[in-house]
Amino acid sequence: MKIKWFGHAAFKLTPEHGPVIITDPYTPEGVGYPPISDKADLVITSSDDDDAHCRADLIAGSPRVVNALDVATNGGRSHVDGLDIRSIEAAEWDEHPEHVPGQNGMYRFVLDGIEIAHMGDVGNPLTERQTAFFEGVDVLLALAGGYLTIELDDLKQVIDRVRPKVVIPMHFRTLTYRPRNTHWIERFLSYFDDRYVDFACAAEVDLKQGELPEDTRILVMDYARAC
Repeated sequence: MKIKWFGHAAFKLTPEHGPVIITDPYTPEGVGYPPISDKADLVITSSDDDDAHCRADLIAGSPRVVNALDVATNGGRSHVDGLDIRSIEAAEWDEHPEHVPGQNGMYRFVLDGIEIAHMGDVGNPLTERQTAFFEGVDVLLALAGGYLTIELDDLKQVIDRVRPKVVIPMHFRTLTYRPRNTHWIERFLSYFDDRYVDFACAAEVDLKQGELPEDTRILVMDYARAC
């Protein structure tokens, strides 16, 4: 399976078998990353009212669209294009400076035998039920910027508890996306021994189920300069 990071919380997942997925597409003008020109069979958004996470309308073609918040509030499970999507409700940061904190969905699914989870736009410490939702995950797409999302101390507790094989940071400060109080990636990496941190130095990586590490490793990706 190929994983491509466009920036912010937007990824493209291209399996050997199954639908091509784009997660949480953004409004380019809002986050600073380039428009996403890649196509997908399926777009999953963590909500339908956050321009940094819900712009499925900007994805070319006619992909199926799944709002993870709808899934979370309607039984927590949906079967789309042969994909079993599970979701759990979460809230934005209680102290959000721009608007009343909104609800969103954290979600997970399996591609090429790899359990993948996306943390949506959660802004508070996870409850016991929310933490348990991530148990058994192989790849965690983790909110690593602190400000506006889950605090890094709380995120580290989740990672230590559920022990994903690979953690791919997202939603952190870059030279393109630079809210003043959002952390650079170094702050997140300071929680981990350097021996367990890998730098892809690319916007796309290839992961295979049989080659995933036994112990949790952090995989820092570059964002796509042209999407």
